[in-house]
Amino acid sequence: MRTRVTDMFGIELPIFAFSHCRDVVAAVSRAGGMGVLGALYFTPEELELELKWIDDHVGGKPYGVDVVMPASYEGADFAPDELVGRLQAMIPEGHRAFVENLLARHGVPPLSADADAGRVLLGWTDATARPQVEVALRHPIALLANALGPPPADVVELAHSHGVKVAALASTPRHALKQVEVGVDVVVAQGTEAGGHTGEISTMVLIPQVVDAVDVPVLAAGGIGNGRQMAAGMALGAEGVWTGSLWLTVEEADTPEVAKRRILEATSRDTVRSRSWTGKPARLLRNEWTEAWESTESPGTLPMPLQFMLVSDALRRIGRSDATELATFPAGQIIGITNQVRSTKDVIFSLMEEYAEALDRLTSITDD
Repeated sequence: MRTRVTDMFGIELPIFAFSHCRDVVAAVSRAGGMGVLGALYFTPEELELELKWIDDHVGGKPYGVDVVMPASYEGADFAPDELVGRLQAMIPEGHRAFVENLLARHGVPPLSADADAGRVLLGWTDATARPQVEVALRHPIALLANALGPPPADVVELAHSHGVKVAALASTPRHALKQVEVGVDVVVAQGTEAGGHTGEISTMVLIPQVVDAVDVPVLAAGGIGNGRQMAAGMALGAEGVWTGSLWLTVEEADTPEVAKRRILEATSRDTVRSRSWTGKPARLLRNEWTEAWESTESPGTLPMPLQFMLVSDALRRIGRSDATELATFPAGQIIGITNQVRSTKDVIFSLMEEYAEALDRLTSITDD
């Protein structure tokens, strides 16, 4: 396949795969697409190790890094050395009590003394994401993506000075125009079906609007789980696809087994847009955690990054307990069609085979 994005990055297939797992990132890139590592949960030191591993295992193929540099959040004007302390002081005790009572009702034990508690603020702010950007640009990455809002113009310029292209996610045409104004090279048009932070417009409606609004290549995101959906996105004007939830259940993924089973069993109705993870709307797996935050007992969610700071240790405690009914994580509606564990290479092959079949089917309709 050849589109502007395949030419831009020197890849065989216009398939971009977002994952927090380095094995998935490397496997997608080796298979001809582009793996993109989500840097959010890594400290700069950890990110350095992850990227060094990818450098050694990607076979010289291009890959990318995704950071979260929100355009607006609480504490944006705080000095970096006092950021965490001042933000912690803004979290109401009533919210802390609600979380503790919820965990207690489900028998979730505290973290052990040697557990990595306190990782409450990694890449959710400009100040904490910039060190991740610095680490990423020390490696031979081909793409730097921002997952939430337009990246700062100086970060775009810095990436370009290293020969690195920049992408950013948009959930409305207006957002896409703002991305282009700061100099991004690729816009990811992400429909509401997507996992993680997402807007309210469906992918089918959003993609042609964004394609018509900007002159840079557009990637289709949200609900892209098979080759037919990929063909639909390309038919709407996209020049590639951005995928995420599709890779949660592949063999190479480090998704916890309990979570992987839940995804394999879930239907497309088992996700919900909720502010209970970060304070901004994000599509998560629906469960007792998301329902608790919508209940009459809930004190309401806090703005970013306070909500994640409030629940970070709680989510880690849940992950290390047997309270699977509380275990939630970002997941898109395509989890309803991910019902078996396959290798990354096999998923890529199936995407392309189904894509070709979809094109043949459309061609046959117009044949004389």
